[in-house]
Amino acid sequence: MKRISCALRACPAISLEGNDVATNLKWIMSSNSLCLMPPPTYETWFAEKQLEPNVHHVPLQPDFADLAERVRHLEQHPAEAECIAAANAYCRNFADERAEQAICLLVLYKYFVLSGQIKPDPEVWRYISG
Repeated sequence: MKRISCALRACPAISLEGNDVATNLKWIMSSNSLCLMPPPTYETWFAEKQLEPNVHHVPLQPDFADLAERVRHLEQHPAEAECIAAANAYCRNFADERAEQAICLLVLYKYFVLSGQIKPDPEVWRYISG
């Protein structure tokens, strides 16, 4: 694959799933990189299915048949590529350590309720049921 124009400040990177979630996705989106990826099929705490094509990443067909076309488009539209690379703002949602700790506790709480180990408190449960 031909290298994308030096006019791009963002480094393009392809994120691929294997037998599980694409482990490099978080790194790509946390850096000044431009993520190219097929639609995600796995989801983790990073909420991959909330990532919007052409907003958070450059969409690719699952068989990569459009990869060369996408690269050409990015070379011809560096400003568009830069906007998509700025999607690292999505990662800021996960930078609040207190919020992350609260979410972890709520996940554990929901697990304990759903596994029958504790009874749900209606005041807490109304925020996490569903």
